[in-house]
Amino acid sequence: MVEVTGREPLIEDYAIIGDCHTCALVSRDGSIDWLCLPRFDSDACLAALLGTPEHGSWRLGAAAEGARVSRVYLPHSMILETKIVTDQGEARVLDFMPVGHNETAIIRIAEGIRGEVELRLDLTLRFDYGSAIPWVTRLPDDTGIQGICGPDRVSLFSAIELLNDHLATTVSFTLRAGERQVFSLVHNASHLDPPERPDFEAEYHSTEQFWTDWAGSAVYEGKWSAAVERSLLTLKALTYAPTGGIVAAATTSLPEQLGGNRNWDYRFCWLRDATLTLGAFLRAGYLTEAKAWRDWLLRAIAGMPDQIQIMYGIGGERRLTEWEAPWLPGYANSAPVRIGNAASEQVQLDVYGEVMAVLSEGRRLGLADLPAGWGMQRALANHLCQIWRDPDDGIWEVRSGRQPFVFSKIMSWSALDRCISDAETYGMEGDLETWRENREALRVEILEKGFNKSLNAFVQVYGGDELDASLLLIPRTGFLSAHDPRMLGTVAAIEQGLVEDGLVLRYDTRRSTDGLPPGEGVFLACSFWLADNYALQGRAEEAEALFNRLLAISNDVGLLAEEYAPSLKRQLGNFPQAFSHVAVVNTAYAIAVGAEGAAEAHKADS
Repeated sequence: MVEVTGREPLIEDYAIIGDCHTCALVSRDGSIDWLCLPRFDSDACLAALLGTPEHGSWRLGAAAEGARVSRVYLPHSMILETKIVTDQGEARVLDFMPVGHNETAIIRIAEGIRGEVELRLDLTLRFDYGSAIPWVTRLPDDTGIQGICGPDRVSLFSAIELLNDHLATTVSFTLRAGERQVFSLVHNASHLDPPERPDFEAEYHSTEQFWTDWAGSAVYEGKWSAAVERSLLTLKALTYAPTGGIVAAATTSLPEQLGGNRNWDYRFCWLRDATLTLGAFLRAGYLTEAKAWRDWLLRAIAGMPDQIQIMYGIGGERRLTEWEAPWLPGYANSAPVRIGNAASEQVQLDVYGEVMAVLSEGRRLGLADLPAGWGMQRALANHLCQIWRDPDDGIWEVRSGRQPFVFSKIMSWSALDRCISDAETYGMEGDLETWRENREALRVEILEKGFNKSLNAFVQVYGGDELDASLLLIPRTGFLSAHDPRMLGTVAAIEQGLVEDGLVLRYDTRRSTDGLPPGEGVFLACSFWLADNYALQGRAEEAEALFNRLLAISNDVGLLAEEYAPSLKRQLGNFPQAFSHVAVVNTAYAIAVGAEGAAEAHKADS
C-alpha cells in the first residue's frame, strides 16, 4: 500500500477506465484528472492532468491525508478497485465506465469494508480544456446536479445531497462496514432532456461480463499471461467502437522530458500504431478487431493514393490542425499544451510497409477480403513505386526537414515484398514485374547506402553515422534475418551507442538534427525491440532479463507510458501508450518463438 500525501501525481500514478468511446485517468488518491467527452479526441471537461484541479477534476477518496491506498483491476477487466485504509477502518471504490451505450457514463461505487472511513467527493467541471465554467443547477427530480456549457451537459447523480462551494461540488460522508454510496456522472447533449440515472448494479455486471468475455478469447497462455492480458485489455480500451479506429494514447502533451516542449497530442489514429496494435490483436486471436480496423482503414484512406496520411481522426477525419492552449501550464510545467497534431501533414514512407504487413497477416489468418481491399493495396503499391526514392519525415516525425531515412526505405521494400507474396499466393492481379524491379532496386540501394561499414551497422539516414533504434525491427520485415552478420552488427552498435542504463533511446537527440531541443527519456518500445532481437538470436536469458526489467517499469496496475527516465525512475510521455503495450504482447510471443526455435534446433542436433 502507498500513503496518499497530496503531492502532484506522477504519470504512473494513473489508471485508465474506458468504454471504447473515450476514457478517464484515475490517480492513486481517487482523482479523475483527465476526461474527454464524448470521444477520446473531444475537448476535456476534466483537465487537471495538464494543470491544476481548477482546470477540472473529480476526486472520490479519503477525507484526510495519510490514508493508505492500494489498487488493482478486478480479474480480466477494466474495472478499477481502490482500497482505502485508515486507522479507523477500510473502504473500497470501484470505478468503471459502462460499455455499449450512446451516452458516456462513469460509475463510482464506494463501499465500507470494516470500521468506518471518512470519504470526500470534490467535482470541478471545466469544459474546453479547463477554460469554460459551466452553469450548474440541480436536476429536475433532485437526484443530483447538472453542468451545462454550450452543446454539452454533464449530470452527476447522488443519493446524498451535494453542496456547491466556490464553483465546485462537494460532499463529505462516513462509510461503515456494509454501507455503500454510488455516484454516476453521465454526459449527453445539452439540447436533450437530462439522462436517466444509471442502474449501477446492472451496469456493473454487464461491464464485468463484457471485459471478462473479451479477455477470455485470447489465445496466449505463456509465461507472461498476466502482462499480455493487461496489455491487450488496455489496447482494447483505446479502440473507438463506432468506427474501429485505435488511438495511439489516451492523452495529449504529457512530456517526453520534464519541463521540455516535446509534448504532442496522441489521441488520433496513426496508421503505424494502429497497424502494430492490430498485429498484436491478430496474434492473440482477435479477428473482430482486425476486421473493424481494416474497414476503418479503407474508409479513412479512400481517395487518391497520393493523398494518404500517416494519421487520421478516430472517425477518419483528415484535418487535425495543431494549436496550443496557453491557459494550461502543462504537466509539471511542461509547455506548450498542444491540441491536434501537425505531423498529420508529414510523409512517412514506413506506414506503407506496416499497413501491407497487417493486411497480409489478416489474409493469412482467414480474415475475409473486401473487394476494395486488394484494389487499395495495389494502388498503394503502384504509388509507392513512384515515390520511394523521395526523402520523408521518418518514423520519429522529425521537424527538421525530410531525409532519406533507412527504416523508411526498408519498410517500402517490405510493402512491395508483402504485395508480391500475396499476389503470388492468392492469385491476385497486380503489376508484379514493376513491383519486383522496384523491390530489388530498393534492396540494392539500402545495402549500399544504408549500411555503414565503419560502424558495422545500419544507420539512421543514407550515408550517415547516427544510429536509430527503429532498425531493430529489420528481422520482423524479412529484409534480413536476426542472425545476418549485418543485423548482429547493428544490434551490437545500438547496445554500444543508444543504451542508457540498460534501456534503449530512439536515437541520440544531442547529435541528431530533429528540429527540437535535445533531451528525452528512453523509448520503451525500442527496449522491447532489443529484447525481440535477443530472443531471435538465441540469447534467451538476455531476452527474458530485459523483458522482465521492462515489465517492472509498469505501474501498480500494469500500465506503461511512452518513455522512461532511468535517472528519475519515472515514466514519461503520453499514457497509456499503445506502442508500449503492443511491444509487451509482441515480445512475449517473440520469446516464445525463440524458445521453440531453440528446442527444434536442439532436437535436430540430437
